Amino acid sequence: MNVVTRFAPSPTGYLHIGGARTALFNWLFARHHGGTYLLRIEDTDKARSTDAAIAAIHDGLDWLGLGGDKPAISQSAQSERHQEVALALITAGAAYKCFLTDDELTAIREDSKKTGDAVRSPWRDRDPADAPSDAPYVVRMKMPTSGSTTITDAVQGSVTVQNHVLDDMVILRADGSPTYMLAVVVDDHDMGITHVIRGDDHLNNAFRQYMVYKGMGWDIPVFAHIPLIHGSDGAKLSKRHGALGVDAYRDMGFLPDAMFSYLLRLGWSHGDMDIITRDEAIDLFELGRIGKSPARFDSDKLRDVNAYFIKIMDDDALYDLIAVSLAQSGNAPTSSAAKSRIITLMPLLKERAKTHLDIAGSIGYLLGDGAVDIAPDAAELLTDEAKAILRDLDISLATANWDLDGLKEAINGYLVEKGLKMRDIGLPLRAAVTGMKQTPSIVDIMVALGQSETSYRLQIACK
Repeated sequence: MNVVTRFAPSPTGYLHIGGARTALFNWLFARHHGGTYLLRIEDTDKARSTDAAIAAIHDGLDWLGLGGDKPAISQSAQSERHQEVALALITAGAAYKCFLTDDELTAIREDSKKTGDAVRSPWRDRDPADAPSDAPYVVRMKMPTSGSTTITDAVQGSVTVQNHVLDDMVILRADGSPTYMLAVVVDDHDMGITHVIRGDDHLNNAFRQYMVYKGMGWDIPVFAHIPLIHGSDGAKLSKRHGALGVDAYRDMGFLPDAMFSYLLRLGWSHGDMDIITRDEAIDLFELGRIGKSPARFDSDKLRDVNAYFIKIMDDDALYDLIAVSLAQSGNAPTSSAAKSRIITLMPLLKERAKTHLDIAGSIGYLLGDGAVDIAPDAAELLTDEAKAILRDLDISLATANWDLDGLKEAINGYLVEKGLKMRDIGLPLRAAVTGMKQTPSIVDIMVALGQSETSYRLQIACK
């Protein structure tokens, strides 16, 4: 079977974490089976759907590498097709015109609450000719009143509902506009969707949508309803758990590969594999590996996953990300040697970083030439005694071989000669050269800066 999946967001806001994971699962399932992954923008709510939100959804998907295999379809553009199907359902006896007034419908709903039965309109068994010719009407599905309906869900297993609880749902409003329950089925059918993979908050909808498929005599897709994502405390995921839009995580310095790997593990697993690459995920992904319990979003875990991908990222590619961040913050490099310095130290800079912004915010001492701004806590280390030692050290290092081994040898020789330990000079040396108390190895930094630049900074800081 040719697998076709879809991601169908409503453009009423940003692409949130749950939506991104749904897109990911659809993309992976299609890729695993050599199928097609499509996008549909469900923009029928014109009051809330905006062009900016649509653009943000596409931007977030493209950043994650989850853009559709074909141009996205707009649900609102299919309204005539939706109306056509509604009329076909009437002709097939699966739907009917309902002329209930607001007051009549309210009374029926009140009775329904008392009896526990679904809403049924008397017009399901009446001749439409009994209504005034100009009376407004909606179109309702003629749902079964007895028996049960069972759906075999690829994640949830076999799920059954009693048909008497299924309302005669409206599929076409009085103004001729389709409801979600109709539009989603028509669109999925017309797009050739074979597997509907979505959040389990849609599970109840599946039984209602099933009736539309059945009424039209269409093949019913495989349903796979995935558990929702909760916060680390087990409560429904919200902004207080750090659940923001995908664009916000990008702006916070997270890498798309890290987001991809982390979202995959929210509800899906393969043995004890924790970090999974895209190629591995495509090879391994199956719906049967999705758990039935809600996944828990943990922002600290996400940062740890991102740190892993920072460490394995190509140094030049990581530098490009850092350079963009520096430019955006107004801290673009002023030294022609800045890139070389950063690349040289990148293995050490990666060790401390959770995101590339962590690196960008801690390398000011590599960006320019000349004296650095010394932070107040670092300046406290530059006592008169410390300055005297550093001036003497600078003179001693004038003849050193300025590579890592040569510089270490020269500094160790100086310490032995003066009866000092590295702890006696390490912190003030770092303060003078970088302006900071905490950095990667100061000897590595000095090698990256070069002898002339290091000496100049020592002389300025130790006046």
